[in-house]
Amino acid sequence: MLATRSELLEKIRLGEDSFLELKEVKFAGGKVRGPTQDGLADELAAFANSAGGVLLLGVEDTSREVLGIPLEQLDAVERVVREACEQSIKPPLAPVIERLTLPDVAGMEQPVVRIAVERSLFVHQSPGGYLHRVGSSKRPIPPDHLARLFQQRSQSRLIRFDETPVPRASLADLDEGLWRRFAPVHSADTPEVLLGKLAMAARDEQGTWRPTVAGLLMASRAAQRFLPGALIQAVAYQGTNVLPAGEAAYQRDAHDITGPLDQQILEACAFVRKNMRVAAYKRGDGGRQDLPQFDLLAVFEAVTNAVAHRDYSMAGSKVRLRLFDDRLELYSPGMLPNTMTPESLPFRQAARNEALTSLLARCPIDDGTLAAHRQHIMDKRGEGVSIILEASERLAGRRPEYRLNDDSELMLTIYGAQLEQKQ
Repeated sequence: MLATRSELLEKIRLGEDSFLELKEVKFAGGKVRGPTQDGLADELAAFANSAGGVLLLGVEDTSREVLGIPLEQLDAVERVVREACEQSIKPPLAPVIERLTLPDVAGMEQPVVRIAVERSLFVHQSPGGYLHRVGSSKRPIPPDHLARLFQQRSQSRLIRFDETPVPRASLADLDEGLWRRFAPVHSADTPEVLLGKLAMAARDEQGTWRPTVAGLLMASRAAQRFLPGALIQAVAYQGTNVLPAGEAAYQRDAHDITGPLDQQILEACAFVRKNMRVAAYKRGDGGRQDLPQFDLLAVFEAVTNAVAHRDYSMAGSKVRLRLFDDRLELYSPGMLPNTMTPESLPFRQAARNEALTSLLARCPIDDGTLAAHRQHIMDKRGEGVSIILEASERLAGRRPEYRLNDDSELMLTIYGAQLEQKQ
């Protein structure tokens, strides 16, 4: 990033932005007086919490003039930078620190220090708090953005959103009949201990037992009171486009699907079964053959993945299912975890919500057609994406497509069979 001399000079000419910060270095009594160690830490952590960037010391930010750093002070400047990274940033940061020269207004080469920071796998705290880069300045990370950032980066292995206690909820908000289905039949443990072992409850900072996100999602019939957006918004449209409100009959059916997640998944499949087209044609033996618009097993796998792996820290964002005459679109909030890409989905496994997926793996499928595929909602084999792609392509002749929208939503398009050609 801005590794060559020409790139640096061009960026300095254009000025600061999301990837470049310029700082004049000031001295007093042979010591570095500015920027301060804490100030450096804030700038570097903000880059690491964003997309990375370069801090260039020895260049005035307003005039963009190369002022340089005295040669005898380069060691002191580097020491302040190292101490800022090691002592004032948690977890510590290890940027690339490089000494080089750039021409001043008179054409004389002046020493400067280039500090390159990559986008980090962790979320870093500095003296100013949790900061990120917004244009040419650093800003505090909003709480909802911060929660998503923890989920998206490596610290999500330590702090999982689905295992966090929900502040306003109490254990009375859990339906005992729903959570008992996951507990051993004979157990001497108290309900609190049982729920804790299932990751469906946890103590908050005051020591009070509260339902976790996973607990509410699996054992509450009204999780939306505490987790807005914990639902599937299903709409069946007339035609192949979303028409503006006011158009006649542009929606054939619509339903906000709520309740425990396993029930949401099965109800979403029932919604598709109800609203998709089915063609009937005669077989060679004179019998009747029904051909559905979508492979229901592929739909089941797609909805299960969308619900199980979505980012529940994105308050208000919901799973959206859109059914058109020619395709099904499924939107799942959150970027892909652990460096996965849409292209790598058939080949890799990564669970954002381990407690949730573990509970779903214990939920029986209460649907005769789908139960013939497997006994429980989820499995650990990681075959879901392959089933979605292969079964849908076999039926429709066109492979489904995954796409990331703005690094905050995964979209899956499953194309429907062209039934008119099968009559």
